[in-house]
Amino acid sequence: MSEALLSVRDLSVVFAGDDGPRTLIDNLSFDLGQGEILGLVGESGSGKSLTCRSLVRLMPSPKLAITSGAVMLDGRDLTKVSEADIRDVRGRDIGMIFQNPTSHLDPLMHIGDQIAEGIRVHRGVDGKAARAAALDILAQVGFPHPARQYNGYPHEFSGGMRQRAMIGVALSCDPRILIADEPTTALDVTIQAQILKLLMDLRESRGLSVIMITHDLGIVAQTCDRIAVLRQGKLLEIGGKRDLLGRPQHPYTQNLIASHPSMPARQAAMSSHIVHPTAVVPKARPLIEIDDLHVRFPVTGRGLFSGGPREFSAVKGVSLQVMPGETVGIVGESGSGKSTLARALLGLTPISDGHVSFDGADIVMERAKALSKLRQETAMVFQDPYNALNPRLTIGTMLAEVLAVQDSVPKERIPERIGELLDLVGLEREFAGRKPLSMSGGQCQRAGIARALAVNPKLIVADECVAALDVTIQAQIVDLFRDLKRRLNLTLLFIAHDLAIVRSLCERVVVMYHGEIVEEGPTEDVFSAPREAYTRALIDAIPDIDPDKRLVPPRGGDALIEETSGLVTDEIS
Repeated sequence: MSEALLSVRDLSVVFAGDDGPRTLIDNLSFDLGQGEILGLVGESGSGKSLTCRSLVRLMPSPKLAITSGAVMLDGRDLTKVSEADIRDVRGRDIGMIFQNPTSHLDPLMHIGDQIAEGIRVHRGVDGKAARAAALDILAQVGFPHPARQYNGYPHEFSGGMRQRAMIGVALSCDPRILIADEPTTALDVTIQAQILKLLMDLRESRGLSVIMITHDLGIVAQTCDRIAVLRQGKLLEIGGKRDLLGRPQHPYTQNLIASHPSMPARQAAMSSHIVHPTAVVPKARPLIEIDDLHVRFPVTGRGLFSGGPREFSAVKGVSLQVMPGETVGIVGESGSGKSTLARALLGLTPISDGHVSFDGADIVMERAKALSKLRQETAMVFQDPYNALNPRLTIGTMLAEVLAVQDSVPKERIPERIGELLDLVGLEREFAGRKPLSMSGGQCQRAGIARALAVNPKLIVADECVAALDVTIQAQIVDLFRDLKRRLNLTLLFIAHDLAIVRSLCERVVVMYHGEIVEEGPTEDVFSAPREAYTRALIDAIPDIDPDKRLVPPRGGDALIEETSGLVTDEIS
């Protein structure tokens, strides 16, 4: 490693709770070299984000305090400098980019002005010079038309371009160290590859040192020089990525690596449980039949000569059949029409043209009958396990409400059925008395699956249901779906942008692009020999845990950025 730019020694952070003090960061020590990318990995609650916030004393709660240790930068201990000095360090020496740019960008300020603001404050230049510097940064982070896009608001850009703007804000003060806190978790695999490549290019062009916080070992394998593994606030091991991934010493690290869906051994184990299409009885009637489906949304023109109201086609002529007991993965980038297709199938989005039938009932021709069947025999599992549950209700109350509405279980048997549902999803029965905020993300997602099972569904639609979870929890949820499918003969429609998980779980995959199905077939056939260039680009962009596999942003990436970077008020995601 090159000479240390930042040294952390015996850092401890304590939470002063009502039940007494609790140590969240426990005697943590590591160095960050000049021009190095250091990956911090571990599950939620391991202390990754809190460690990095502690470096610049941005504590998320007044009850948190650094109790011991040192953070050395340029011979100064940042834990002991004055508030005025640490404010100068933030941004100018150490910049931060966050997981959700929408929450951290000012919705009322132009993108360019948010970058220029930091330049004016930290560099002491006038407005004209700040604007010129901001335009230069917009170009550096991949905005194809900086002058035009300078005056855009955050909501007018795609998720990938908002993240580029967030990186631009962090770079505006010309920091030497950049902390990237889960910068690609919510992004599609192709956009993720572009953002990671951008960070690596910025490291080269600016000599940046980067701390990359992530739960995805594929990302650290592709981008980082060294990896530090954290658990419960302690550093378990640290080392070069090839040594650590090839010869992990700690059992926890070994489990993290084994849980990654790109591991060949795990893929082989998973594929042995998959019911392949040949096992489906050919004479069975499809559970889902979609024929030439179109979904269009009205879009109001913005300009004087825009032509007034027009339509945006979110789904264009899709035809698809899903047999009972199948697990079908639907993949594609944001805006490809995956979720719109699912919502149209469930009767939640109006159909413009075409037909959709569920178990023989046509949603267009027999709407009342079809909607009744859909409400009784289908369920959804959502991406954000916390927002999908009512924070004011206990898990037991939530499940009891569903069972009462369905009227499928006698009132006196509802408590027993709640226990059975919790058993099915691997939660202890005492969780019936707990509320979502007292549970982890994985536990909340299991509760969401229990709610879906409460209707005794034939079909479950899982919409990005593992995107926000740690890799080990992802593996547990995927294994749970596989077990439930086998035990309950469920049909599963699995929507995701993580192709590695789709490959491990689904027997058939459907690839969507701009509202159309561009490729479909048995999962292994599509992944091993994709016919379409777009499918190949998606597969090539998957971060692999093999550190020697080069990160490949999609070919034609500049064109893709151009396509998704403009003002997108008429884009349906």
